[in-house]
Amino acid sequence: MPRKGKRYSKAVEQIDRQKTYELEGALAVLKEFPNAKFDETVEMAMHLGIDPRQADQMVRGTLKLPHGSGREVKVMVFATGQQAEAAKEAGAEHVGYEEFVEKIQKEGWVDFDVAIATPETMKEVRKLGRVLGPRGLMPNPKVGTVTDDVAKAVQEVKAGKVEYRNDRTANVHVPIGKKSFSAEQLKDNAVAVWDAINKAKPTAAKGIYIQSVTICSTMSPGITLDARELSKG
Repeated sequence: MPRKGKRYSKAVEQIDRQKTYELEGALAVLKEFPNAKFDETVEMAMHLGIDPRQADQMVRGTLKLPHGSGREVKVMVFATGQQAEAAKEAGAEHVGYEEFVEKIQKEGWVDFDVAIATPETMKEVRKLGRVLGPRGLMPNPKVGTVTDDVAKAVQEVKAGKVEYRNDRTANVHVPIGKKSFSAEQLKDNAVAVWDAINKAKPTAAKGIYIQSVTICSTMSPGITLDARELSKG
């Protein structure tokens, strides 16, 4: 088992492992953790009472964080003609169609964080499922990344729109900002994530839906939150 560094060990000492924290208190503790040499991403993780093997219990969607994610997002847009021009003007880093499909197929190239496609290009883009799917990069109309308005989609992603989806162990991980954000900004973003996941509860899910919640930064241990306090808004 890999040995934890001094910074991580020091952070662990600042947490009461027997306690569940209110959101504000947890953020105060997290902000006091020793800083890394980079601006760490702060993430909120939830364990859900769903059966991830059942298609009708999948939890997936998008939300716009009130204060953005603080992350520089590289966007790939599969489009041609006027749609391609609109995507470039909106700030997409990579725009094209067949040449990028070929590059991904032959080279496994994935130098982007989000992929957006027009419906017309999906005939070829679907062939990239084996490469893009496991990385969570496959365009999907359910989360707004297959659209005729690619400029709007690019702008939303750049402004802090994030996607969430449960993994095979029924966990959902969502970034809520950077450690350099103020505690109030992180709180607003965390509440937005909580609300979005709550509203996304599948009708087929039974029992306690959100079973546990933690927050952490890239290099820190997790802090367990009091889900009851969060549910009070």
